[in-house]
Amino acid sequence: MLFIELFLCQFKSLQKKELYCDQPDHSGHCVLFVLIVVSVQTHSGALFPQSLKAVVKTEKGQEVVELSPLPKRAKRTYLAMDTDKEVIGYVIPVFRDDVTEEGISYVAMRNLFVREAREAMEVKVEKKTRTTHIRESAERVELGKTMEEWSEFRKKMNPDSLTHRPEFIVKPRGQTIWEGNTVKLHCTVAGWPKPRIAWYKNNVLIDAKAHPEKYTTESNYNMHSLEIKNCDFLDTAQYCASALNIKGEVSSVPHVSCLSMCADGYSPEHGVTFQTTIIDKFEVAFGHEGETLSLGCTVIVYPTVKKYQPEVVWYRNSVPLKPSKWVHTHWSGERATLTLTHLNKEDEGMYTLRVNTKSGFDSYSAYVFVKDADVEVEGAPVAPLDVRCHDANKDYVVVTWKQPAVEGSSPILGYYIDKCEVGTHHWAQCNENPVKYARFPVTGLVEGRSYIFRVRAFNQEGVSRPSRVSEPVIAMDPSDRASLKAGPSAPFTGMIKFTEEDPTVGVIPGEPTDVVVTEATKSYVVLAWKPPVQRGHEGVMYYIEKSVSGSDIWQRVNTGMPVKSPRFALFDLAEGKSYSFRVRCSNSAGVGEPSASTGDVTVGDILDLPSAPGTPVAARNTDTSVVVFWSASKDVSHLVGYYIECSEVGTDIWMPCNNKPIKLSAVFRFVCHGLITGVNYVFRVKAVNAAGYSLSSSQSDAVIVQAAICKFPRVLLRHSSTHTYIMLYVCSSPKSATLLNKREVFNQFPSNEIPLVFSTAPAAVPGKSSDVTMLEAVKDYMILSWNPPAHDGGADIRGYFVDYRTVKGGVAGKWHEMNHKALTTTTFKAEDLKENVFYQFQVRAMNMAGVSEASLPSGRLECKEWTITVPGPPVGLHVLEVRDTSAVILWEPPVFDGRTPVNGYYLDLKFESAGEEGWKAAHEKVNQVKYMKVTGLEAGASYVFRVRAQNLAGVGNPSVPIGPILAQSRPGTKEIYVDVDDDGVISMVFECADLKAGSEFVWSKNYQAMADTSRITIVTEKGKSRAIFNSPSLEDLGTYSCVVTNTDGISSSYTLTEEGESKQSGPRLSLTWCFPVIPFKNEMAMELLEKGRVRFWTQVEKCTADCQVEYVFNDVIITQGKKYTMNFDKSTGIIEMFMDSLEVTDEGTFTFNLVDGKAKGATSLVLIGDEFRELQKKSEFERAEWVRKQGPHFVEYLDFTVTPECDVLLKCKIGNVKAETEITWSKDCIEIADDDEDISKHDAGVYEVFLKDDRGKDSSIFKLTDAGKTLVNAICFFLLLISSANSASDIQVISTEHGIILQSVVTYHHEDLRVGWLHKDAKISASERVKAGVTGEQLWLKINEPTEKDKGKYAMDIFDGKDGVKRVFELSGKAAFTLSSISSSDRARVIGGLPDVVAIQEGKSLNLTGNVWGEPVPEVSWTKNEKQLLSDDHYSLKFEHGKFASITIAAVTTTDSGKYALVVKNKYGTEAGEFTVSVYNPEDDEHKEEKKD
Repeated sequence: MLFIELFLCQFKSLQKKELYCDQPDHSGHCVLFVLIVVSVQTHSGALFPQSLKAVVKTEKGQEVVELSPLPKRAKRTYLAMDTDKEVIGYVIPVFRDDVTEEGISYVAMRNLFVREAREAMEVKVEKKTRTTHIRESAERVELGKTMEEWSEFRKKMNPDSLTHRPEFIVKPRGQTIWEGNTVKLHCTVAGWPKPRIAWYKNNVLIDAKAHPEKYTTESNYNMHSLEIKNCDFLDTAQYCASALNIKGEVSSVPHVSCLSMCADGYSPEHGVTFQTTIIDKFEVAFGHEGETLSLGCTVIVYPTVKKYQPEVVWYRNSVPLKPSKWVHTHWSGERATLTLTHLNKEDEGMYTLRVNTKSGFDSYSAYVFVKDADVEVEGAPVAPLDVRCHDANKDYVVVTWKQPAVEGSSPILGYYIDKCEVGTHHWAQCNENPVKYARFPVTGLVEGRSYIFRVRAFNQEGVSRPSRVSEPVIAMDPSDRASLKAGPSAPFTGMIKFTEEDPTVGVIPGEPTDVVVTEATKSYVVLAWKPPVQRGHEGVMYYIEKSVSGSDIWQRVNTGMPVKSPRFALFDLAEGKSYSFRVRCSNSAGVGEPSASTGDVTVGDILDLPSAPGTPVAARNTDTSVVVFWSASKDVSHLVGYYIECSEVGTDIWMPCNNKPIKLSAVFRFVCHGLITGVNYVFRVKAVNAAGYSLSSSQSDAVIVQAAICKFPRVLLRHSSTHTYIMLYVCSSPKSATLLNKREVFNQFPSNEIPLVFSTAPAAVPGKSSDVTMLEAVKDYMILSWNPPAHDGGADIRGYFVDYRTVKGGVAGKWHEMNHKALTTTTFKAEDLKENVFYQFQVRAMNMAGVSEASLPSGRLECKEWTITVPGPPVGLHVLEVRDTSAVILWEPPVFDGRTPVNGYYLDLKFESAGEEGWKAAHEKVNQVKYMKVTGLEAGASYVFRVRAQNLAGVGNPSVPIGPILAQSRPGTKEIYVDVDDDGVISMVFECADLKAGSEFVWSKNYQAMADTSRITIVTEKGKSRAIFNSPSLEDLGTYSCVVTNTDGISSSYTLTEEGESKQSGPRLSLTWCFPVIPFKNEMAMELLEKGRVRFWTQVEKCTADCQVEYVFNDVIITQGKKYTMNFDKSTGIIEMFMDSLEVTDEGTFTFNLVDGKAKGATSLVLIGDEFRELQKKSEFERAEWVRKQGPHFVEYLDFTVTPECDVLLKCKIGNVKAETEITWSKDCIEIADDDEDISKHDAGVYEVFLKDDRGKDSSIFKLTDAGKTLVNAICFFLLLISSANSASDIQVISTEHGIILQSVVTYHHEDLRVGWLHKDAKISASERVKAGVTGEQLWLKINEPTEKDKGKYAMDIFDGKDGVKRVFELSGKAAFTLSSISSSDRARVIGGLPDVVAIQEGKSLNLTGNVWGEPVPEVSWTKNEKQLLSDDHYSLKFEHGKFASITIAAVTTTDSGKYALVVKNKYGTEAGEFTVSVYNPEDDEHKEEKKD
């Protein structure tokens, strides 16, 4: 069978390809081989033929014929050649603008076939027999038929084999240029079809047509360029050239840097250290779904550098936010703004603004809560959230979502999934029956189309709103999707290859492999498998078959529609039944064999609901928030997160605190905001996974929403040279803070359960451990031992941490941590060491307050194997039950036993003052237990103890000594006593009066933990613990001891023997005395000093010369140095600590720890939050002011005043000047000479004063340019108002026939001068009796008909636009005489006759008469509802004898009800007698009574 191959390859060296015929010649003639030699060189990424030579030879190599490099009748090529016919380039003709370009591959192929035809003509034809000719003819016909079939097949399977992905022949290069220059990026791209080129700047498409003044793009013959004109600093970015055609996309990213040229040749920000400050911060925000929410902060970057801008990045839950249709960011140069359009619950979380500069970064965070939109149906659930698409294939995609926080009035029954094809607005429901799981496989997609999805929840009340739509997803094979995203795997060779027909064409595909069930729920089962290896060039499709468990009958599931993806979801399966599944492949040749069966699979939920979380603990935080802690759900898989709910105490209404589930990894803590101050709340937590909600946790204890005394609990980091410790504070005040080491907590509790310890007992870190020694050494490990600290800090030692370093040639290396988990014993096996290497070790102790300082390093210890036969030294020595004459010593066996096991121990002791020769044995016979009671001690003496181990080879080395131990009974020590009650129940009782918070009674037998706890019942009540024998027998014989924890070792023991004798031991002396407290005159305080320095100080009432102070910041001891300055004046008791400045890292708690002999004391000051930031700003301001005042400076900045002549006078006050100080005035940056005229309204502008000498400079600016001359006139007028107000005279009183007038006179009055009158500091309202006004330059207040009430203090406020002027007048004395003369008996008055209220039946007449007095006779009038009445048929008004005024209303109606008044008036005054008339209808009252009955 014949096949032809043509290669055009890109190689730098010579390559050879052969066009040959391997058909055997049955006539015995020689077979021809045509060898084509192609030499190719690379120039700028293009391929150019260098020479074309052909040789025709026989199989024996007898004849060689050279052919012309180019055929004579071939078309003209555009290859440039030299005189030797060598290709040297490619010529672009000017007439090919509109003609399709011929590729290099096409030219090479055409020349090859033309040359081949010419060579065929030159081949000599030999005679052949008829048989040979007929056979060759038949073979040619068969060959032609085969080639035609192959060509048709290739057209079907590969319609265009010339197409290939784009590739960069020449990539654009990054460049660095100076500001103002032009840069041009070039690239050469190959590909077919011809790729389209797009340019991007920082992932934003560059539109050159929209900005022709800035960008120019060119594309000519696969050469592309981007020109950036007049570059500046903002053009510094990453640029991207992207090439795209139907076969894929490829991109190249160059970087362009634009430098600003300064005088020194560097960029303006070179050598500058930037300080970033974030102010005007956004607080915790609340929004509703569908709303738009904006967050913003003002950012100050100091110093200011021209054209330098920081990088501003927004984060949500530590994930950077990218601009989208939901998220918009803006940076104005001073303010950063984030806008969230159409809020959704997916937008809830912790938002962080981070400002990056070359000197570092600053950040600020606050939480954003998004509440659900109102439901359309009352009681319906709210919308689900976070809809995502996974595992997309040709016709299949998995949709997941998260359950909402609110289920509605009834539990959620299921979810509906909707899909919509991108580009349309038609939503189709994907599932007929609701699904319970938050995960659903959607099938039936059309390959190549894009879809979006949404989810709706429903319960018994209705269906929720739809969720936010998912991101679009394309239904296509994952490999095709990956090929679209990826670039070409290798440069395109331009190879066109015709090969023999693939033998797998037309072959039935094999069976799939690895058929497994990936998901199984009550609603569906998902199968997945791997495609067969044998499947030919055709695509394969799949049929799925199922079989009920126990049956051999297989049923095809998808008979009508085979699937294209190697995944399939089966619905309509019977819940609880077991099925087996298998898969068959098919193509045009037929259906293949089935795969192996999956085995029996039971239809049901694989994923279980999570278990309920632990009971939450709520703690006060702020006036509107509470901190909630809880322990994680123990039994949970694929956890989505937690929802926290709150309820007011006394109600059963639960509200969600978060609408997006939170997923935590370490500390399960959440701050619930938006609560009502002063209200009691309870909280509960529930977990969520894809299967649904867990049961809600138990309710927390009620907590009132109120600001905490100190901002605890909170988590802090504490660093040392080798460790980082995480501390959790839980306290009610800073003084009583107890620190809990998280690392130790995690070691002793389950991984998902975090205990919270509340304590009010102060605790300190332990002292240093001591005597780190080696007990045993092997090739790659050593056994270490050490003594515990002498002082435990007031809390039990909870563990130890070991550090190590290597020592080579006397030079010690760096310390490294040896163990990550706290050790509970004083021995440790240091593994993974190197043999014959010297090491040093140090140990740190830990209690609930923290980690101690490191012990002294051990000696140089060599890691090499021991060869000794005796046992090593015992370890872990400790003392209990110290009394005046006895003590109990306990120890642990040696780590190294020697050649034989240990069979006993010897205890030695000596006086503390004795030397090594003072050691003596405490007993003669070997002791086989790991404890011993030493008796016969001298009361008040101090002893040291050690232990030696023994085996068959002998006695080993002694242990590390323990002591000194003072033989003295602790005052108040009680012993264990035996009690037998009336029922014969035997018990041992131990009492302790010194219990502390967290203390426990720990009982043991023979100084070991009780193995059988069923024989004894322990009952503890307050300070007494009782060990009750349940069934006394000989098994209960032994020594029983009880130790009280957290009490400095209070203990006692009691020995039960068969004879009934007992031996008791007294309690030991406390190693840590109960020291008195050092009294303070005042607690620690803080004050701000000059230069912005901060002083922390306190004063003790009294102290001795031995008093020592420990300065602590955030539980880390600080010392004198560059940053801190300490001073302790023991004569006055004043303790001081100075800091030159406050930094961001200085936020926290400052503490002074005092030790004066046995007395201790501590005082703290907490600087956190807004208080710290405000102090930091004040400190920075004071420091800047101090620096400014070192040279000439302005005491009062430039301002203006006005002279009595209404001239504007600019003035300022300066300080710290010398004779050499230059003082310069300028206007609009032009210096003002000394002989210039006075300032007038024609001199509007910017005035500035400069101060300068060798110590520094300062300036002050006064702007007088905002409105030009109008502003100057306004200032002059404003100053005129001030002058006018100041000229107001004192208030005078003038009497008139109508009353009095209070008046004041000004030199000039203008209508804009505002005047207000007050009486007894209350503003006077204008009325007919009291009026205020202005006449010329007189400001007056008229009071008509004054009364006694008008006496008192009067004030006139004149507001001049700045400060205002006030004049006061007391209306008394002579003025009072005026009032009394006016208020005489001649004034008109109503002296009687009128009632207050008149009730009259409808239809009757009303007549009232009032008595009037006044001289002259007053004028009389009647009013109704403040409207004057006139006499008519209905109203009859009379005034008789100047004394009696009457009114008659005929046939009253309900409309006559109202407020009436008799008004009398003469020249001395006016008075009104008021009364109310009420008209009623008896019938209406009867109707009302009937309705009530």
